[in-house]
Amino acid sequence: MLRVIISGYSGSMGKVLTKCANEDSELEIVCGSSKDDLDVPFKTYHKMSEVEELADVIIDFSHHSTIDDTLSYAIKTKTPIVIATTGFNEEELEKIKKASNIIPIFHSSNMSLGVNVLVKLVKEAAKSLNGFDIEIIEKHHNKKLDAPSGTAVMIANGVKEVLPDSEYIYGRHGRSDKRSSNEIGIHAIRGGTIVGEHTTIFAGHDEVVEIKHSAQSKDIFAKGAIAAAKFLVKQEAGYYNMNNMLN
Repeated sequence: MLRVIISGYSGSMGKVLTKCANEDSELEIVCGSSKDDLDVPFKTYHKMSEVEELADVIIDFSHHSTIDDTLSYAIKTKTPIVIATTGFNEEELEKIKKASNIIPIFHSSNMSLGVNVLVKLVKEAAKSLNGFDIEIIEKHHNKKLDAPSGTAVMIANGVKEVLPDSEYIYGRHGRSDKRSSNEIGIHAIRGGTIVGEHTTIFAGHDEVVEIKHSAQSKDIFAKGAIAAAKFLVKQEAGYYNMNNMLN
């Protein structure tokens, strides 16, 4: 039985993760932490630093601002952590990387297996479609806080691995210059209850290639995080992502 602590249990993804974890016979939720209170059948705390229980793994679907507190608990208790939260700045990302020298950390901006395969396909397309203009469009529900999405940035970073001279352009409001050949346009749409949709467009002379992923429910992210947790508890200290698990 894998003993799990859910960080951010009262958020929209935390609720979905709780449901999926309860449906998994191999998991036991030890406790949860969140700034908001919610009636759940396990002990809860407002901060990870207040947690008294020990577990095999932490799954974090909270907010990037809580990462110091979460990492502090994880390092102190030597608990592996799956980080599915998005919106981290460079300083926060550096703290995550540093902590991975001490404990196993699995970090992905998107826990969907399909999205991570999409990133691989986008990288292959970027290698082959020389001279094509690249644009990324992401769509999410109207309650999503960060823009562009972590997944859109993850896709762009994948392209940049192949085309290192790429420059990210976030929207084009007020620009008077024409598009340069090394741009990667990244555009965010927020509305309704869209779970998540990412489209990468390769536009060439008289032809367009689109690679797209649509999430039909949030369950795919929760189940991906659970799969990551089962993978992570078998690993030594280090920094892991979906590529490590898929390979």
